[in-house]
Amino acid sequence: MTDLIPVFDGHNDVLLRLLRDPDNRATTWLTDTGKGHLDVPRIKAGGFAGGFFAVYIPSPQAHDDADFEAMMSNPPYTLPLPDLIPFEDAVPVAMKMVGHLQWMERQGSLKICRSVADIRTAMAAGQIAAIMHFEGAEPIGPDLDALHVWHAAGLRSLGPVWSRPTAFGNGVPFAFPSSPDTGDGLTEAGKRLVAECNKLKIMIDLSHLNEKGFDDVAALSDAPLVATHSNVHAICPSSRNLTDRQLKVIAETGGMVGLNYAVGFLRDDGQKTDTGGFDPLIRHLDHMMGILGEDGVGLGSDFDGAEIPEDLHDAAGLPRLIDAMRSHQYGEALIAKLAQGNWLSVLERTWGG
Repeated sequence: MTDLIPVFDGHNDVLLRLLRDPDNRATTWLTDTGKGHLDVPRIKAGGFAGGFFAVYIPSPQAHDDADFEAMMSNPPYTLPLPDLIPFEDAVPVAMKMVGHLQWMERQGSLKICRSVADIRTAMAAGQIAAIMHFEGAEPIGPDLDALHVWHAAGLRSLGPVWSRPTAFGNGVPFAFPSSPDTGDGLTEAGKRLVAECNKLKIMIDLSHLNEKGFDDVAALSDAPLVATHSNVHAICPSSRNLTDRQLKVIAETGGMVGLNYAVGFLRDDGQKTDTGGFDPLIRHLDHMMGILGEDGVGLGSDFDGAEIPEDLHDAAGLPRLIDAMRSHQYGEALIAKLAQGNWLSVLERTWGG
């Protein structure tokens, strides 16, 4: 049997699963319930070595989730964006989610990492190496004081928005077909946020940010540009995907993009039905590497936050994705870069050391 290839992943939403069922978090995290995509047994079975664990503040929905699912399953569509969530409402939710992450660390299987040295040490010890990531900056006020509090707690990666607007900028709506050029760029507070993240060595995530906001970050940031879980707009013209121009801008900074497994961002027709194997994922990887090079692409699953190909199914299916790369004639050195090497490299360039 082939040894498992360690996979370091750009994005997951397992903390959201724990938030929604806190009384059963031990069962959800420590046992294989067959639900969702991530838990300790399936992580170990698939070689998932670590990644970015997202703190995301759910929106009070004006429509049932089923309404949105139905719209996204029948392109073309444009989902209405939820309203901005005030800082005061977001902080208690973020506290709960960070509390879940710290509880996971206390169980011994996971380590919250603040440096690449921490990641390497955790992976060598067989622990899940977790980066605390904010998917949307709602738990940070415009004065940025809370950014320093969260940084002291372990925050090392931050996306200014999750699609809906924040005090810092505007995200893309979920729309197909659509350009990511959908609104205004960063606010003045958003520009200050970029500068302060650079000072603190907090990685800035461009996923979910609209095109004008993307360009503002590119003009202001002194760090490599990174999109943790985004795909190719030229293949799948979703507002959530990156145009070739954006990919070239990222490449110019020595940045990278993590491949999102969400079927609706993979298929050229925008459908959310199964992609029928791994070919669509490989197609996006090939296109991204054609622009970003072999050092500029990684994996950004969106586990527990999206519908993914049935052949992959969950974290335990990662070896099947690796086998698909081999079948496509990716060499072992390239596979190691895509699976985890490129993430560690860009984090070293962003965080230092």
